[in-house]
Amino acid sequence: MKARSLYVAATNQHVGKTTSTLGLVSVIRKNGINIGYCKPVGQRFLDLKNIRVDKDTLLFADLLGFEIKPDHHSPVILGQGATTAYLDDPQSFNFRQDIERAAAYLKDHHDFVIFEGTGHPGVGSIVNLSNADVARLVDASVIMIVEGGIGSTIDRLNVSLAMFREQQIPVVGVIVNKVMPEKLDKVSYYVGKKLREMGLTLLGVMPYDEALAYPIISTICDAVNGTVIENTDQIERQVEDIMAGSLIDINRIKQAKNILLVVGADRLNNAVHKIDLLSQVNDVERSPLAGIVATGEGEINDECMSYIKRHRLPLIRTHLDTYGSVIKISKIEVKINLSTPWKIDRAITLIEENIDLNRIMDSIQIKTI
Repeated sequence: MKARSLYVAATNQHVGKTTSTLGLVSVIRKNGINIGYCKPVGQRFLDLKNIRVDKDTLLFADLLGFEIKPDHHSPVILGQGATTAYLDDPQSFNFRQDIERAAAYLKDHHDFVIFEGTGHPGVGSIVNLSNADVARLVDASVIMIVEGGIGSTIDRLNVSLAMFREQQIPVVGVIVNKVMPEKLDKVSYYVGKKLREMGLTLLGVMPYDEALAYPIISTICDAVNGTVIENTDQIERQVEDIMAGSLIDINRIKQAKNILLVVGADRLNNAVHKIDLLSQVNDVERSPLAGIVATGEGEINDECMSYIKRHRLPLIRTHLDTYGSVIKISKIEVKINLSTPWKIDRAITLIEENIDLNRIMDSIQIKTI
C-alpha cells in the first residue's frame, strides 16, 4: 500500500531527525512533487509577529518557500506549563482536532506531506499525543531514524517501534545515522541482516559528519549568557575546536583552524599576544581563531583589541568563569538552523548519497490537484 505522507520519527533526541527530514524533503521536491511540511507537535518555539511556531518550521518554510501558518504547519506547541494546564482541564484543549485539520489542509494542497516527529516516540504522551498517536492521526507511514551502532541500535529501535506496532502503523524503513565512516560497511551488513529478520527495510546508513556538530558563535554566546561586544557581524562563524588560554601551543596554532579561545579576561591580553607572536614566527598569516570568549572581569588593552579587529574576531564577554564557560559550551546540542546554510546543504547531500531514495519514492502515492 502506497502512502501520501510520511512521519519521520526517531529513537532519541539529537539523532538527526531534522537533518534527515531536510534531505528527504529536498529530494522528494527535486522529483517534481509538490511537498508540504508540518511539525504537528513542537516544544522549541519562537514568537514571530504575534504567532507562535516551532523553530524547525522556520527552516522548512525557508527551504520550501511557504508562508508560515501556525494552524497548518505548527498546530500544537507544548510550551512551559502546557502539560499541567492540559491535565487540569483537558476538555479545554483541542489538540487532536487541530492536528487533524492541519493534516487535512496540507493533503488537500500538496501532492505529498512530510510530518516531522518530536523527540523520542513517547514525547507528547502526557497529552495523549505520542509520536505514534500523531502518526495515526495524520494517517502517515513511518520512517525511523536511529543513531549508529549495532547492538544498541537494534535495542533502541525495537523499544521505539513498540508504540507504532501497537497502533499498526506501517513502517517504510529505517535510517541509521551518525555512523563512524570506518564502520559503515559493518553496521550496514549486520543491522541490515537483523532488520530483515524483523521484517524491516534498511533505507541507508549515514556517516557521522563532524561539520554538522560544529556550533556557531551565536550559539556559544547564548550558552554562556554572554554578549558579543566586537565584530557582531561575525556571529555565524563556525567553531571546530576549543582552546583554553593556558593551553596555547605551536602545534595548535599551525594545524588547527576555527578555534574558540576561552580565557579569563584578565589573561586575554597575554593569550592573544602569544598567539600573535607564534603565528608571526611560524609564518601563519591567518588567525587560527574563530572567536574569543573572555570570562570574568578584566581590561582589554589596545594591542589585543587591534588583533581582534584586524582578524574580525567576534569577542564575547561573560560573567561566568572559564571552567563554567567550557562546561556550558561542551553541553551545547547543535541543531541545524537558518544561520547554518552549509549544514542544510550537507544534510541534503548526505541523504542523496547514502539513502535508498528509490524505495522511498516507490512508497509515495501521488495525488494530482
